[in-house]
Amino acid sequence: MELAPATESGTPSGAGSGTALAVRREPVQRTTRPSGRSGALLALGASWVATRTLLILLVTGVLRMPGGDITADVWLIYHGWYGVLQTGTFPLDDVTWQYPPGAALVILLPGLLPWSYLVSFWVICGIADALAMGLLVRTGLRKGRALTGAWVWVAGVPLLGPMIYNRYDVIVTAIAVAGLLALIRRPAIGGLLLGLGGIVKIWPLLGLIGTPSGRRTRRSWTAAAATTASIGFLLAAGMNGAFEFLTFQKDRGIEVESVGALPIHFARIAGSWDGKVMMNYGSVEMLGPWVPLVSKVMLAGTVLGFGWLLLWRFTARRRNAATMYDAALAALLIFTVTSRVISPQYLVWLVGAAAVCLTVRGTSQRPVALLILAATPLTLVEFPLVFGDVVASRPGAIAVLTARNVLLLVATVLSCVRLWRSTRRTDRVPATVVMPRPEPVPAVAFSVRPGIAYEQDLLDGMDRPSAAPGERR
Repeated sequence: MELAPATESGTPSGAGSGTALAVRREPVQRTTRPSGRSGALLALGASWVATRTLLILLVTGVLRMPGGDITADVWLIYHGWYGVLQTGTFPLDDVTWQYPPGAALVILLPGLLPWSYLVSFWVICGIADALAMGLLVRTGLRKGRALTGAWVWVAGVPLLGPMIYNRYDVIVTAIAVAGLLALIRRPAIGGLLLGLGGIVKIWPLLGLIGTPSGRRTRRSWTAAAATTASIGFLLAAGMNGAFEFLTFQKDRGIEVESVGALPIHFARIAGSWDGKVMMNYGSVEMLGPWVPLVSKVMLAGTVLGFGWLLLWRFTARRRNAATMYDAALAALLIFTVTSRVISPQYLVWLVGAAAVCLTVRGTSQRPVALLILAATPLTLVEFPLVFGDVVASRPGAIAVLTARNVLLLVATVLSCVRLWRSTRRTDRVPATVVMPRPEPVPAVAFSVRPGIAYEQDLLDGMDRPSAAPGERR
């Protein structure tokens, strides 16, 4: 700000007129600082770009890490299925086909893009990753929500290594994330998306376990059932062997990375197990003594776990915005740890569900999400870095696998306990207290600005609130 003589046109500045001073305002340059939310978005975007750039370099082989060729599942197995599916039939003679009929849609999808099958598959996985990230950020910016879920996704996906872009699970997870996030505002759309994910890989349907009874459950469950049934019917009518995969499940063993495989690994290290480990139905499995018993125990665990979920659903007393998501994560953890198979790509399911939970500030699953994040780098170590040692039951590799599986077991128990407690607490109504009648307040003269008669009238009558305005003076 600068003071300068006033020199208006037509008015001479001479003697007798005095020198008038005027204020000349300089334009103020305002420096805008990014708000906290803008800074968080910039940090999220930069982190996603940096981690995904590193991931792409690993996926494409520009940077190499120890382990076998993890792209073989795409260019060898998936591409082989693609050739069979184009003929109008499911791969009936291939026992490695262990998926619901909707998986055919994902396997056929890279053929619509102009690049090679492998590159097209990578592009689709990258798009699914970006879409999930965008949905988590968009949800986190709403009132009462948080960007913590987006941070879980940013960190959790690359911690699983380049394998994550060489399995189609990240695509299914993106669909499940979209469905879960839509359940609150648009239950029919949420149910449709979860039904679509369910016909591709079953587990997204678990996201419906926590919907509150009433219109939201009717709409979401009906939409999910209609989507799953209609797509399944169309694929079964148009192609041969849509549900043939169900017949392959009964002869499966115990996959070497599952929770149920741990006691067999320990027995093998001690020299008291004489079974065999071999490729069986698309995964490396343990076959021989104890395997049937362990399979029954795992199945019993699944039944008990989902029985508990039903008990929780029918007895929950209070809910909040996070309850649906918390229940979905608990159900998915039960499904995972009691399964005979825990492939490394299953961890992206848990990362996605945990990310959705943490978009709500009132979630009960924060420590569970931390345990899941801690399990992801251990999964990268056991596959592909030391997978050969896991198959051979070498102590060092089994110690890593044990640590990963124990983290998942603890996360499952903690998730269920926290879900149960969060829906059991009831807000107690405080006891009614009868207060004594207050003593009359003596009239006090309040000083007010002169000339404000109405305000004075109100102040003078505060001790007699029922008095007419004219009687308060």
